[in-house]
Amino acid sequence: MSIGIIPWPVVFLTTDIINEYYGKKGVQRLTFLTTALIIFAFIILFIGINIPASGISPVKDPQFQAVFGQSMWIIVGSIIAFLASQFIDVFVFWMVRKQTGHKMIWLRATGSTLVSQLIDSFIVTGIAFWLPGKLSFDDFLNTATTGYSAKLIIAILITPLIYLGHGIIHRYLGEPVSEKIIEATAEEETGEK
Repeated sequence: MSIGIIPWPVVFLTTDIINEYYGKKGVQRLTFLTTALIIFAFIILFIGINIPASGISPVKDPQFQAVFGQSMWIIVGSIIAFLASQFIDVFVFWMVRKQTGHKMIWLRATGSTLVSQLIDSFIVTGIAFWLPGKLSFDDFLNTATTGYSAKLIIAILITPLIYLGHGIIHRYLGEPVSEKIIEATAEEETGEK
């Protein structure tokens, strides 16, 4: 399993809460901002790989390249998987919302994650490790399935935090204002009133 899974609880929470309050446009802005930051990290890493190590450095160029050179494939896979999975997540979230209305936050949050992270796990693992020949096809399937399973378990376990986030926002904005924002977003996204 990839350590790239570690930040996913924060991504799940922020995406679902932003989706609820700001809709597709809010999540798209967050997605593009995050993608820009990943690309920025990619550029810095690429520059770093191409700068020769100092003679006094304990890490020599081949070691640095072995560790961070592989990261290039991981970053490309991450960007493609992130963009694809975020747009799928938003689509499924609002499809479920249209069917369930204001109820069942857990279903739209977990349901959208169930679908989007299946796509994410296989794209990122395929591009980062299978395409460059770092994993056999069987290991690719095993790694992607394990990563997907971990993300799904995390999504289920953090469901109470989504409700906690809603509660905090309700208290901060006041329930009438908070509900008005949610309903305006739902009306814009699904046409429901």
